[in-house]
Amino acid sequence: MRKPLLQFAIALLLVLCTAFPSQAHWADLAVGDIRIGAQEAAFDLTIPTGLVGFADDNQDGKLSGEEVDRHQTELKKQMGEKIVLFNQKGEVGEWEIRAINQPSNIPSANNGTSHSSLGLQYKWPGAIEALTLRYKLFSPDASASRCLVTAAYQGKSQSLVFTPAQSEFNLIDRPLWQQVSSFAALGIEHILIGYDHILFLISLLLVGTNLKYLLKIVTAFTVSHSVTLSLAVLDVVSLPSQFVECAIALSIVYVAVENLWRKSFDHRWMLTFGFGLLHGLGFAGVLKEIQIPRSSLFASLASFNIGVEIGQVAIVLVCFFLLKLINKLLDRDQWRLYFHRLASGGIIVMGMVWLVERAFAIG
Repeated sequence: MRKPLLQFAIALLLVLCTAFPSQAHWADLAVGDIRIGAQEAAFDLTIPTGLVGFADDNQDGKLSGEEVDRHQTELKKQMGEKIVLFNQKGEVGEWEIRAINQPSNIPSANNGTSHSSLGLQYKWPGAIEALTLRYKLFSPDASASRCLVTAAYQGKSQSLVFTPAQSEFNLIDRPLWQQVSSFAALGIEHILIGYDHILFLISLLLVGTNLKYLLKIVTAFTVSHSVTLSLAVLDVVSLPSQFVECAIALSIVYVAVENLWRKSFDHRWMLTFGFGLLHGLGFAGVLKEIQIPRSSLFASLASFNIGVEIGQVAIVLVCFFLLKLINKLLDRDQWRLYFHRLASGGIIVMGMVWLVERAFAIG
Protein backbone atom coordinates (compact mmCIF):
# COMPACT_ATOMS: atom_id res chain seq x y z
CA MET A 1 0.00 0.00 0.00
CA ARG A 2 2.77 2.39 0.97
CA LYS A 3 4.88 1.95 -2.14
CA PRO A 4 2.06 2.67 -4.64
CA LEU A 5 1.04 5.70 -2.56
CA LEU A 6 4.59 7.01 -2.59
CA GLN A 7 4.80 6.46 -6.35
CA PHE A 8 1.53 8.33 -6.78
CA ALA A 9 2.86 11.24 -4.71
CA ILE A 10 6.02 11.40 -6.85
CA ALA A 11 3.98 11.37 -10.07
CA LEU A 12 1.66 14.06 -8.70
CA LEU A 13 4.56 16.33 -7.83
CA LEU A 14 6.09 15.88 -11.27
CA VAL A 15 2.76 16.85 -12.86
CA LEU A 16 2.54 19.90 -10.60
CA CYS A 17 6.04 21.01 -11.46
CA THR A 18 5.51 20.73 -15.21
CA ALA A 19 1.85 21.68 -15.63
CA PHE A 20 1.46 24.86 -13.59
CA PRO A 21 2.01 28.14 -15.38
CA SER A 22 4.38 30.62 -13.79
CA GLN A 23 1.54 32.82 -12.55
CA ALA A 24 -2.18 33.17 -12.99
CA HIS A 25 -2.99 35.75 -15.66
CA TRP A 26 -6.31 36.53 -17.25
CA ALA A 27 -6.03 34.98 -20.67
CA ASP A 28 -8.77 37.27 -22.01
CA LEU A 29 -9.38 40.51 -20.12
CA ALA A 30 -11.70 43.21 -21.49
CA VAL A 31 -12.79 46.40 -19.77
CA GLY A 32 -15.77 48.60 -20.59
CA ASP A 33 -17.23 51.91 -19.46
CA ILE A 34 -20.89 52.68 -20.23
CA ARG A 35 -22.37 56.16 -19.80
CA ILE A 36 -26.16 56.16 -20.08
CA GLY A 37 -28.07 59.28 -21.07
CA ALA A 38 -31.73 60.09 -21.69
CA GLN A 39 -31.94 58.42 -25.11
CA GLU A 40 -28.36 57.37 -25.79
CA ALA A 41 -25.50 55.32 -24.36
CA ALA A 42 -21.75 55.48 -24.98
CA PHE A 43 -19.84 52.24 -24.47
CA ASP A 44 -16.05 52.58 -24.46
CA LEU A 45 -14.65 49.08 -24.70
CA THR A 46 -11.08 47.78 -24.59
CA ILE A 47 -10.69 44.19 -25.79
CA PRO A 48 -7.92 41.80 -26.84
CA THR A 49 -7.22 42.71 -30.47
CA GLY A 50 -7.23 39.04 -31.42
CA LEU A 51 -11.00 38.93 -30.98
CA VAL A 52 -11.29 41.24 -34.01
CA GLY A 53 -7.95 40.34 -35.57
CA PHE A 54 -9.37 40.31 -39.09
CA ALA A 55 -9.48 44.13 -38.96
CA ASP A 56 -5.82 44.53 -37.89
CA ASP A 57 -4.45 44.95 -41.40
CA ASN A 58 -0.90 45.92 -40.44
CA GLN A 59 -0.74 43.32 -37.66
CA ASP A 60 0.52 45.82 -35.06
CA GLY A 61 -1.82 44.53 -32.36
CA LYS A 62 -4.04 47.63 -32.25
CA LEU A 63 -6.89 48.81 -34.46
CA SER A 64 -6.42 52.27 -35.90
CA GLY A 65 -9.20 54.63 -36.90
CA GLU A 66 -8.56 53.85 -40.57
CA GLU A 67 -8.77 50.10 -39.96
CA VAL A 68 -12.03 50.47 -38.04
CA ASP A 69 -13.53 52.59 -40.83
CA ARG A 70 -12.32 50.13 -43.45
CA HIS A 71 -13.90 47.15 -41.67
CA GLN A 72 -17.08 48.80 -40.38
CA THR A 73 -19.38 46.21 -41.92
CA GLU A 74 -17.49 43.17 -40.60
CA LEU A 75 -16.96 44.71 -37.16
CA LYS A 76 -20.61 45.67 -36.76
CA LYS A 77 -21.69 42.20 -37.85
CA GLN A 78 -19.44 40.34 -35.42
CA MET A 79 -19.76 42.69 -32.48
CA GLY A 80 -23.47 43.19 -33.04
CA GLU A 81 -23.95 39.45 -32.54
CA LYS A 82 -21.81 39.29 -29.39
CA ILE A 83 -22.63 42.62 -27.72
CA VAL A 84 -26.29 43.57 -27.38
CA LEU A 85 -27.46 46.64 -25.48
CA PHE A 86 -31.28 46.85 -25.42
CA ASN A 87 -33.88 49.03 -23.72
CA GLN A 88 -37.10 48.25 -21.87
CA LYS A 89 -38.80 47.32 -25.16
CA GLY A 90 -36.03 44.99 -26.24
CA GLU A 91 -34.87 47.49 -28.86
CA VAL A 92 -31.17 47.66 -29.69
CA GLY A 93 -31.57 50.95 -31.52
CA GLU A 94 -29.13 52.47 -33.95
CA TRP A 95 -25.42 52.21 -33.19
CA GLU A 96 -22.04 52.95 -34.69
CA ILE A 97 -18.45 52.04 -33.91
CA ARG A 98 -15.19 53.99 -33.93
CA ALA A 99 -11.63 53.65 -32.67
CA ILE A 100 -10.62 55.56 -29.52
CA ASN A 101 -7.39 56.03 -27.61
CA GLN A 102 -6.56 53.10 -25.38
CA PRO A 103 -7.17 54.08 -21.74
CA SER A 104 -4.15 54.09 -19.43
CA ASN A 105 -5.81 51.74 -16.94
CA ILE A 106 -5.43 48.81 -19.35
CA PRO A 107 -1.97 47.26 -19.72
CA SER A 108 -0.56 47.40 -23.24
CA ALA A 109 -0.06 43.65 -23.02
CA ASN A 110 -1.77 41.10 -20.82
CA ASN A 111 0.06 37.79 -20.92
CA GLY A 112 1.28 38.69 -24.39
CA THR A 113 -2.15 39.92 -25.50
CA SER A 114 -2.44 43.31 -27.22
CA HIS A 115 -5.58 45.38 -26.73
CA SER A 116 -7.62 47.78 -28.84
CA SER A 117 -10.16 50.34 -27.68
CA LEU A 118 -13.44 50.92 -29.50
CA GLY A 119 -16.28 53.36 -28.93
CA LEU A 120 -19.82 52.03 -29.43
CA GLN A 121 -22.48 54.75 -29.67
CA TYR A 122 -26.13 53.71 -29.18
CA LYS A 123 -29.28 55.80 -29.71
CA TRP A 124 -32.97 55.04 -29.21
CA PRO A 125 -36.01 56.96 -30.49
CA GLY A 126 -37.62 57.16 -27.03
CA ALA A 127 -36.53 57.71 -23.43
CA ILE A 128 -34.48 55.00 -21.76
CA GLU A 129 -36.30 53.53 -18.76
CA ALA A 130 -34.40 50.24 -18.53
CA LEU A 131 -31.22 49.04 -20.19
CA THR A 132 -29.69 45.57 -20.33
CA LEU A 133 -26.28 44.51 -21.61
CA ARG A 134 -25.70 41.05 -23.02
CA TYR A 135 -21.95 40.56 -23.52
CA LYS A 136 -20.56 37.42 -25.19
CA LEU A 137 -17.40 38.66 -26.91
CA PHE A 138 -15.10 36.07 -25.31
CA SER A 139 -12.33 33.99 -26.76
CA PRO A 140 -13.50 30.36 -27.06
CA ASP A 141 -10.00 29.19 -26.05
CA ALA A 142 -9.73 31.26 -22.86
CA SER A 143 -11.38 29.64 -19.85
CA ALA A 144 -10.81 32.75 -17.71
CA SER A 145 -12.43 35.20 -20.14
CA ARG A 146 -13.82 38.21 -18.33
CA CYS A 147 -15.17 41.66 -19.14
CA LEU A 148 -15.22 44.15 -16.27
CA VAL A 149 -17.81 46.84 -17.00
CA THR A 150 -18.63 50.04 -15.12
CA ALA A 151 -22.06 51.53 -15.88
CA ALA A 152 -22.92 55.13 -14.95
CA TYR A 153 -26.49 56.49 -14.91
CA GLN A 154 -27.81 59.70 -13.32
CA GLY A 155 -24.74 60.17 -11.17
CA LYS A 156 -24.66 56.59 -9.88
CA SER A 157 -22.28 53.88 -11.03
CA GLN A 158 -21.78 50.18 -10.50
CA SER A 159 -19.12 47.73 -11.63
CA LEU A 160 -20.01 44.29 -12.97
CA VAL A 161 -18.07 41.25 -14.12
CA PHE A 162 -19.33 39.55 -17.28
CA THR A 163 -18.32 35.92 -17.86
CA PRO A 164 -19.32 33.24 -20.37
CA ALA A 165 -21.59 31.81 -17.66
CA GLN A 166 -23.00 35.18 -16.50
CA SER A 167 -23.24 37.26 -19.64
CA GLU A 168 -26.27 39.49 -18.99
CA PHE A 169 -26.93 42.24 -16.43
CA ASN A 170 -29.42 45.07 -15.98
CA LEU A 171 -27.66 48.46 -16.00
CA ILE A 172 -30.41 50.64 -14.52
CA ASP A 173 -31.93 50.12 -11.06
CA ARG A 174 -29.51 47.30 -10.49
CA PRO A 175 -29.80 45.37 -7.22
CA LEU A 176 -26.59 45.47 -5.21
CA TRP A 177 -26.36 41.68 -5.22
CA GLN A 178 -25.50 41.79 -8.93
CA GLN A 179 -22.24 43.58 -8.20
CA VAL A 180 -21.55 41.60 -5.02
CA SER A 181 -22.08 38.20 -6.64
CA SER A 182 -20.07 39.01 -9.77
CA PHE A 183 -17.02 40.27 -7.86
CA ALA A 184 -17.25 37.45 -5.31
CA ALA A 185 -17.17 34.95 -8.18
CA LEU A 186 -14.16 36.80 -9.60
CA GLY A 187 -12.39 36.49 -6.23
CA ILE A 188 -13.11 32.76 -5.98
CA GLU A 189 -11.76 32.12 -9.45
CA HIS A 190 -8.73 34.35 -8.86
CA ILE A 191 -7.44 32.19 -6.02
CA LEU A 192 -8.46 28.91 -7.65
CA ILE A 193 -6.24 29.69 -10.66
CA GLY A 194 -3.59 31.33 -8.47
CA TYR A 195 -1.34 28.28 -8.38
CA ASP A 196 1.41 30.11 -6.51
CA HIS A 197 -0.95 31.05 -3.66
CA ILE A 198 -2.26 27.46 -3.54
CA LEU A 199 1.25 26.01 -3.39
CA PHE A 200 2.15 28.43 -0.60
CA LEU A 201 -0.81 27.20 1.45
CA ILE A 202 0.02 23.55 0.75
CA SER A 203 3.59 24.11 1.89
CA LEU A 204 2.34 25.62 5.15
CA LEU A 205 -0.07 22.75 5.78
CA LEU A 206 2.49 19.99 5.14
CA VAL A 207 3.85 20.19 8.69
CA GLY A 208 0.62 20.62 10.65
CA THR A 209 -2.49 18.46 10.73
CA ASN A 210 -4.21 19.67 13.92
CA LEU A 211 -7.08 22.13 14.07
CA LYS A 212 -5.27 24.69 16.23
CA TYR A 213 -2.42 24.99 13.71
CA LEU A 214 -4.91 25.23 10.84
CA LEU A 215 -6.87 28.06 12.48
CA LYS A 216 -3.72 30.06 13.21
CA ILE A 217 -2.48 29.74 9.63
CA VAL A 218 -5.80 30.59 7.99
CA THR A 219 -6.46 33.54 10.31
CA ALA A 220 -2.98 35.03 9.84
CA PHE A 221 -3.11 34.66 6.05
CA THR A 222 -6.65 36.05 5.81
CA VAL A 223 -5.97 39.14 7.94
CA SER A 224 -2.66 40.01 6.29
CA HIS A 225 -3.62 39.61 2.64
CA SER A 226 -6.94 41.40 3.25
CA VAL A 227 -5.04 44.42 4.58
CA THR A 228 -2.63 44.76 1.65
CA LEU A 229 -5.30 43.86 -0.92
CA SER A 230 -7.37 46.80 0.31
CA LEU A 231 -4.42 49.20 0.58
CA ALA A 232 -3.18 48.31 -2.90
CA VAL A 233 -6.58 48.77 -4.56
CA LEU A 234 -6.99 52.10 -2.75
CA ASP A 235 -3.52 53.14 -4.04
CA VAL A 236 -2.21 53.59 -0.49
CA VAL A 237 0.51 50.98 -1.08
CA SER A 238 2.10 50.35 -4.45
CA LEU A 239 5.05 48.12 -5.34
CA PRO A 240 6.34 47.04 -8.78
CA SER A 241 4.38 43.98 -9.90
CA GLN A 242 7.56 42.13 -10.91
CA PHE A 243 8.99 42.59 -7.41
CA VAL A 244 5.75 41.37 -5.80
CA GLU A 245 5.55 38.29 -8.04
CA CYS A 246 9.21 37.42 -7.38
CA ALA A 247 8.71 37.88 -3.63
CA ILE A 248 5.68 35.57 -3.70
CA ALA A 249 7.74 32.88 -5.45
CA LEU A 250 10.52 33.37 -2.90
CA SER A 251 8.02 33.00 -0.02
CA ILE A 252 7.02 29.60 -1.39
CA VAL A 253 10.66 28.50 -1.58
CA TYR A 254 11.45 29.74 1.93
CA VAL A 255 8.51 27.98 3.60
CA ALA A 256 9.28 24.71 1.77
CA VAL A 257 12.97 24.93 2.74
CA GLU A 258 11.94 25.55 6.35
CA ASN A 259 9.86 22.37 6.20
CA LEU A 260 13.10 20.41 5.66
CA TRP A 261 15.12 21.61 8.64
CA ARG A 262 12.89 23.10 11.34
CA LYS A 263 11.67 20.91 14.19
CA SER A 264 9.18 23.38 15.70
CA PHE A 265 6.62 25.42 13.78
CA ASP A 266 5.01 27.45 16.56
CA HIS A 267 6.18 30.62 14.80
CA ARG A 268 4.41 29.73 11.55
CA TRP A 269 1.42 32.01 12.06
CA MET A 270 3.75 35.03 12.30
CA LEU A 271 5.64 33.95 9.17
CA THR A 272 2.33 33.42 7.38
CA PHE A 273 1.17 36.90 8.38
CA GLY A 274 4.34 38.49 6.98
CA PHE A 275 4.27 36.63 3.70
CA GLY A 276 0.51 37.09 3.47
CA LEU A 277 1.10 40.83 3.10
CA LEU A 278 2.96 40.11 -0.14
CA HIS A 279 0.31 37.70 -1.39
CA GLY A 280 -2.34 40.37 -0.79
CA LEU A 281 -0.51 42.66 -3.21
CA GLY A 282 -0.62 39.81 -5.73
CA PHE A 283 -4.38 39.37 -5.25
CA ALA A 284 -4.85 43.09 -5.91
CA GLY A 285 -3.40 42.87 -9.43
CA VAL A 286 -6.64 42.11 -11.26
CA LEU A 287 -8.55 44.92 -9.51
CA LYS A 288 -5.78 47.45 -10.14
CA GLU A 289 -5.97 46.78 -13.87
CA ILE A 290 -9.24 48.73 -13.96
CA GLN A 291 -10.32 51.98 -12.37
CA ILE A 292 -13.38 51.10 -10.30
CA PRO A 293 -15.39 54.24 -9.47
CA ARG A 294 -15.13 55.36 -5.85
CA SER A 295 -18.90 55.09 -5.50
CA SER A 296 -18.80 51.32 -6.07
CA LEU A 297 -15.24 50.60 -4.91
CA PHE A 298 -16.11 49.44 -1.40
CA ALA A 299 -18.72 46.92 -2.55
CA SER A 300 -16.44 45.63 -5.34
CA LEU A 301 -13.42 45.30 -3.05
CA ALA A 302 -15.34 43.69 -0.18
CA SER A 303 -17.08 41.24 -2.54
CA PHE A 304 -13.83 40.29 -4.27
CA ASN A 305 -12.15 39.70 -0.91
CA ILE A 306 -15.06 37.56 0.29
CA GLY A 307 -14.70 35.48 -2.86
CA VAL A 308 -10.97 35.06 -2.23
CA GLU A 309 -11.71 33.90 1.34
CA ILE A 310 -14.33 31.40 0.16
CA GLY A 311 -11.90 29.95 -2.36
CA GLN A 312 -9.10 29.91 0.20
CA VAL A 313 -11.17 28.07 2.82
CA ALA A 314 -12.20 25.47 0.24
CA ILE A 315 -8.58 24.90 -0.80
CA VAL A 316 -7.32 24.73 2.80
CA LEU A 317 -9.98 22.25 3.89
CA VAL A 318 -9.39 19.93 0.95
CA CYS A 319 -5.60 20.02 1.42
CA PHE A 320 -5.86 19.70 5.20
CA PHE A 321 -7.99 16.55 5.14
CA LEU A 322 -6.08 15.06 2.18
CA LEU A 323 -2.74 15.50 3.97
CA LYS A 324 -4.25 14.13 7.15
CA LEU A 325 -5.41 11.05 5.24
CA ILE A 326 -1.98 10.57 3.67
CA ASN A 327 -0.31 10.82 7.07
CA LYS A 328 -2.72 8.22 8.42
CA LEU A 329 -2.01 5.83 5.54
CA LEU A 330 1.72 6.28 6.04
CA ASP A 331 1.60 4.71 9.49
CA ARG A 332 5.36 4.82 10.10
CA ASP A 333 7.12 8.07 11.01
CA GLN A 334 9.85 7.34 8.50
CA TRP A 335 7.36 7.10 5.60
CA ARG A 336 5.70 10.34 6.66
CA LEU A 337 9.10 12.02 6.81
CA TYR A 338 9.92 10.80 3.29
CA PHE A 339 6.62 12.13 1.95
CA HIS A 340 7.03 15.55 3.59
CA ARG A 341 10.58 15.86 2.27
CA LEU A 342 9.54 14.79 -1.21
CA ALA A 343 6.60 17.22 -1.27
CA SER A 344 8.67 20.09 0.11
CA GLY A 345 11.42 19.35 -2.42
CA GLY A 346 8.95 19.48 -5.29
CA ILE A 347 7.54 22.77 -4.01
CA ILE A 348 11.06 24.23 -3.78
CA VAL A 349 11.71 23.29 -7.41
CA MET A 350 8.43 24.84 -8.56
CA GLY A 351 9.02 28.01 -6.54
CA MET A 352 12.52 28.39 -8.00
CA VAL A 353 11.16 27.92 -11.53
CA TRP A 354 8.61 30.69 -10.94
CA LEU A 355 11.25 32.92 -9.33
CA VAL A 356 13.54 32.64 -12.37
CA GLU A 357 10.66 33.13 -14.81
CA ARG A 358 9.47 36.26 -13.03
CA ALA A 359 12.88 37.75 -12.35
CA PHE A 360 13.89 37.47 -15.99
CA ALA A 361 10.38 37.94 -17.46
CA ILE A 362 10.38 34.52 -19.11
CA GLY A 363 7.10 33.26 -20.56
